[in-house]
Amino acid sequence: MKVMIIMGSKTDESVMQESQNWLNWFGIENEMVVASAHRNPDKVAELMKSAKANGFGAVIAAAGMAAALPGVCSAYTSLPVLGVPLDGGLPGGIDALYSIVQMPAGLPVGTLAVGKAGARNAAVLCARIFALSDNAIAEKVEAFKAQEYKM
Repeated sequence: MKVMIIMGSKTDESVMQESQNWLNWFGIENEMVVASAHRNPDKVAELMKSAKANGFGAVIAAAGMAAALPGVCSAYTSLPVLGVPLDGGLPGGIDALYSIVQMPAGLPVGTLAVGKAGARNAAVLCARIFALSDNAIAEKVEAFKAQEYKM
């Protein structure tokens, strides 16, 4: 299984590169995609509808300000969606955090910390999810724990 890292803007890549780096350390294949819930809603819908068939097992969705992307992703897929709020609107990314964490019942988005810490933790959470059915990833998760949660 792979992880799709989706972000609303190319400018988010410097933060979301952290997810990619950490997923690579765990040996998890991943792809980074730029698609905005506001500017390219049809592209987001198609990516999510076809994600499982294309070998993805989870989605990490990052967004700032109104932060609609993680929720829209969750609406179009049954895969786990992990939301990473990004700074860009109100100080500390609080607007994005509230937007992502306040999803309606039945439409979950696992919400992580704002920024790079959230991007890293999203990758670790994906590794823990994938470790349930992949022994090689499970071994990497245990090694990560033994290294005091450091790569």
